[in-house]
Amino acid sequence: MKARIFAEENKKWWTLAAVAFGLFMIMLDNTVVNVALPAIQSDLRMSVSALEWVVSGYALTFAVLMLTGGKLADMFGRRLIFVIGLAVFALSSLACGLAGSAELLIAARVAQGVGAAFMMPATLSIISATFPPKLRGTAIGIWAGVSALALAIGPLVGGLITEHISWNWIFYINVPVGVLGIAAALTIIRESKDTSHEQRLDIPGLLTSGISFLAVTFAVIESNRYGWGSATIVGLFALAVVGLAAFVLVELKQRLPMFDLQLFRNGTFVGANVVAFLVTLAMFGVFFFISLYMQQVLGYSPVRAGATFLPMTILIILIAPLAGRASDRLGSRWLMAGGMSLVGVSLLLFAQLEADSTFWGILPGLVVGGSGMALVMTPMTAAAMSAVPVDKAGVGSGMLNTFRQVGGSFGIAIMGAILTNRSASELQGGATRVEAFISGLHEALYVAAAIAFVAAAVAALVVRSHAVQRSEHAAVAEGV
Repeated sequence: MKARIFAEENKKWWTLAAVAFGLFMIMLDNTVVNVALPAIQSDLRMSVSALEWVVSGYALTFAVLMLTGGKLADMFGRRLIFVIGLAVFALSSLACGLAGSAELLIAARVAQGVGAAFMMPATLSIISATFPPKLRGTAIGIWAGVSALALAIGPLVGGLITEHISWNWIFYINVPVGVLGIAAALTIIRESKDTSHEQRLDIPGLLTSGISFLAVTFAVIESNRYGWGSATIVGLFALAVVGLAAFVLVELKQRLPMFDLQLFRNGTFVGANVVAFLVTLAMFGVFFFISLYMQQVLGYSPVRAGATFLPMTILIILIAPLAGRASDRLGSRWLMAGGMSLVGVSLLLFAQLEADSTFWGILPGLVVGGSGMALVMTPMTAAAMSAVPVDKAGVGSGMLNTFRQVGGSFGIAIMGAILTNRSASELQGGATRVEAFISGLHEALYVAAAIAFVAAAVAALVVRSHAVQRSEHAAVAEGV
């Protein structure tokens, strides 16, 4: 029995388990910190601005270095970069837990983002290199389900640890998990890399893309502080545009670019990345602000607020693997379009919440939103990876996850800006703080719903079935 479980034909599933183990840890850190922020602020006597960077410092380095992580995985070995990322993440998590000041905590969170950026693209490229096309959709479905599950239960885990132990253990727990992940990776995962041609790191591409992402993310996050029309914010947006233009020019002229812009000729790849950006933009703010609504308006404890998301979590666990298998048979287009439509509906349902709403008023949005996210994430990922040659899997997954991570950062910042501006206007008109918050939340959720419906249209109009694309590739390979 034991020999059968560990037989060679099952090794690919053990490989999936190993990468999912590390993936769960890095995705959990996207949301686990949110409910612990008040405790962190009180303990370290942090300003609101410094507190924002505890969250955004991780997200920013995660997004900026994602492309580099993918390139390094293709160059030096996907298992090697995955293990290095795990080690950096575990050590920086220890530093986060030990941090005694705002500056040290923010610096350690930035280092966590570096480790996550190395690990994330390596997980998808390892899956693409390990699984045959007929099973890749199922494997990616499990990958996406683990990712979404970690995001969904983050608030509950953070609430439980903060209330019953201390906020430091949110980070300490990553250390033994990281050690186990490294041991599993070295034992189970088979090394793979891009051996198609000469490899080198694209430093100009890294610098120009990094400057652009840093400038635009900083501008969106700090717009409430400086004002959208201030010289600082306008200058940062201008720098972002210049950086992006320089990145495109550099990549077009590079003999070995960090990201092959030729991939953008594939409509499915473009569509999947646009949807990745928009779905996280629409939904990441929901996890943060609905949790805030439950605690500040309804009076929920951190644990109760986190537990309220469990219906969404359960649906993601159940539906994501099924969506992966369905995408293998049916393709991705209509699953993505239908899922994004459900996400839009869920945001409209959340926008009906009031100061006296109950759990039963929140539940419909959670059910519809969880179903929609599970339907979107797996086919979206499968579609994008099917449009990328296996030897470019690290770079392709790096770009996909860069769009996801940047979209999430933008979602929190944009929803925060809308909520803050509308709340301030309502307060000036004589509304109470709760009334002003509810009004701002409604406006932000309506904007997010519109974004979700745009993403549904993009999926329907641009994405093609990855199942069809596989048969086209097979036809080419056979000389048809």
